[in-house]
Amino acid sequence: MIKNEELILRAIEPEDIDILYQWENNMEIWQAGNTLVPFSKYQLKKYIESSSLDLYQTKQLRLMIDLAEQNRSTIGMIDLFDFDPYHNRAGVGIMIHQAYRGKGYASNGLKLFTDYCFNHLGIHQLYCNIAVTNQPSIELFTKNGFQKIGIKKAWIKTMKGWEDEAMFQLINDKK
Repeated sequence: MIKNEELILRAIEPEDIDILYQWENNMEIWQAGNTLVPFSKYQLKKYIESSSLDLYQTKQLRLMIDLAEQNRSTIGMIDLFDFDPYHNRAGVGIMIHQAYRGKGYASNGLKLFTDYCFNHLGIHQLYCNIAVTNQPSIELFTKNGFQKIGIKKAWIKTMKGWEDEAMFQLINDKK
């Protein structure tokens, strides 16, 4: 497990299927994850089974975020996606359950995950794509050292029309 005093980042367990089912089918957060259709429990079961495969096979890694206190509530998840082993880069995304937002958990989890990616996995750079209207996510990533490197115009189709998306990156300058 990857942990500090406050949080634990851990592998997905079969027991996580109900919380994943709830979160993955929450239409309010679909836009951030580019999701268009709901997930079945069967699909999630297969995903959980394949999550034990090697990062170099799947090109992704999802970890659950738990509070380190005794009851170890699961409060979110963090993803490494589009892992490119040749260029040694990957995308990162994070989701914290609404009840736990605004308490510093996302920042703490992102720092812990970034440290793991850079110092254990040896990744050279992480990037993320954020809708320009998603100010909390922009603040989270910039606070943690990610720099805005560009804007993709009219990139995201929403119910209200087209929206720009900003791209951020963090380079591991220790490598």
